[in-house]
Parts: sequence; structure tokens; C-alpha cells
Amino acid sequence: MRKLFIFIFRIRAFLVFLLLEGVSIYLLYRSNTYHSAAFYQSSNYYVGRVLEIQSQVADYFRLTEVNQALAQENAQLRAQLTQIQEQKLNDSLGVLKDSVFVQVRARDPKDSLQASRDSLEELVFTYRPARVTSNSVRGLNNHLALNVGSDAGIRPGMGVLTANGIVGRVKAVSKHYATVTSLLHSQTLISVKLKRNKSLGSIKWDTENPETASLHYIPLSEKIFKGDSVVTSGAGGIYPPGIMVGRVISVRKELDKSFYTIVVRLSVDFEKLSYVYVVENKRKPELDSLLVQSGITEENE
Repeated sequence: MRKLFIFIFRIRAFLVFLLLEGVSIYLLYRSNTYHSAAFYQSSNYYVGRVLEIQSQVADYFRLTEVNQALAQENAQLRAQLTQIQEQKLNDSLGVLKDSVFVQVRARDPKDSLQASRDSLEELVFTYRPARVTSNSVRGLNNHLALNVGSDAGIRPGMGVLTANGIVGRVKAVSKHYATVTSLLHSQTLISVKLKRNKSLGSIKWDTENPETASLHYIPLSEKIFKGDSVVTSGAGGIYPPGIMVGRVISVRKELDKSFYTIVVRLSVDFEKLSYVYVVENKRKPELDSLLVQSGITEENE
């Protein structure tokens, strides 16, 4: 404390100068309209800039919370969109000629509206947002880890995707985490179809390039073009039908093969995965039970 007083005493002249300078500036702006207006305009500008920077800093530290909220909202919207697409697909099946079609009509328009709402609420596919905690893309058998587990309703076998396309399938879960077998895995095989002509095939990652995969089992009788969209077929009930997988970038005919050799550029950038959706088909247990009763397994399908 003594040293502080000694220091202040040494610079007393400078402190008096600053005090007098401040008083003179105050009197100048107080008695002069032009200077007063300029001062308040400048002060408002700098105060506004400080507040803007403060707001940007606060928003930056809230990005994680905002991203989680957006991911949750997108999951709900994606589930509703999938349900609407399912309804449109069912409505487009049409009715056979000379067949009997019975339509149940609601007596009250309000009942019809309520039935429509109930059909949307009974979603077949539900989505849960998750954050990728680890990811590999350079190995032969690549995996991901997610920050959700059994507490969030995640179970082995569920599909994983992003807004851009297919990512993989849940392999194992703990209470708070889950591991995912990536599409970039030598044993991953996904049933797909060409969007343009509905030709069925399978996607397998055997190109050793995280940006591409091979499309198998498309017969030579089909017409395939570069740029054709490849989407999920919905077979197996893991993924909803029509989810983007990639686009055809090369097509070759082999003399000793009855199928095309097709390379597809994947729609998902696996090196930049941050948030994903875990998709659950609520009717899959029923489908699996029926397949078991029928003696149909993945090995002999």
C-alpha cells in the first residue's frame, strides 16, 4: 500500500492533467451543441459495436444448444415427411379393375380431420438426433460412435442417416453411447434401387475410397446412365424407402458378367460427419417375427 501511495505521488502532475482534461472536455461538449451531438453519436456507435460483439460471443457459446434443438426439430419434421411419403406411395397403388373398393367415410368432417392427424401421429419411422463422437474412414472396416444409447431408446440394428443420405447401422449400445457399422465397411450391404427405373441392386463399399461405392446386381437388360440417383429400396425395414445413397458416376459392361460394373459417388461426406439421425421402424419387430415364422433369414433371402 505504501508503494502505491508513492507511485501516485510521483505521477500526481499527470493525474491532475487528466482530471483537468476530462473536466474541460465535459464543459466543451456540455456547452457546445455541435460537439454534444457528435459525442453522443460516436458514443452510440461504439456502445452498439460493443453490444454487437457481446451478442456474437454469447451466440457462439450457445451454438451447441442451438444445434441440438435444430437437430431435434429436424428429426420430427423428417419423421412426418417420411410418413407423408408412405401415404402417397400407398395412395398411388391404385385399384384393380372390376374389384371392390370399400372406402370408410367419416360422418363428421371433424372426425376426418382428426383421423388424418392420428395417422400422422402414428408414425412408422421415428428419428432421434445424435452427435458423432468418433469416426473412422481410412480403414477396411470403419465405425462411428454416437453420444446416445439405450437410455434414448437406441437399439442394435437401427439405421443411421443424415439429411444427405445413408451412414450405417447401429451395432452395439450401452447406456449412453452407441457404435455404428459405417457404410464404409467391407461387410455392409444395403438394398437400393435406381430412382429412375426402379431397378433393384445392392450397395457395397469395395472401392477403398470414402467417397465412392459399388452398385451390384443391376442386369445388363436395364439402361443405366451417369447421374442416375440411387436410393434405398426399403427392403428389410431398416431404412425408409427413397433415402438418397448417391449418384452413378461410371457404368461398364464386362464380357464375362451378366451385371453392370457400376461406381456410385456417395451423397454423404463421411469425413465431415457431425450430427446424424438414428431411425427406428416401429413395425420392424413384426416384420422380423413374420420372416422367422416363414423360415426366411438374411442368409437365404
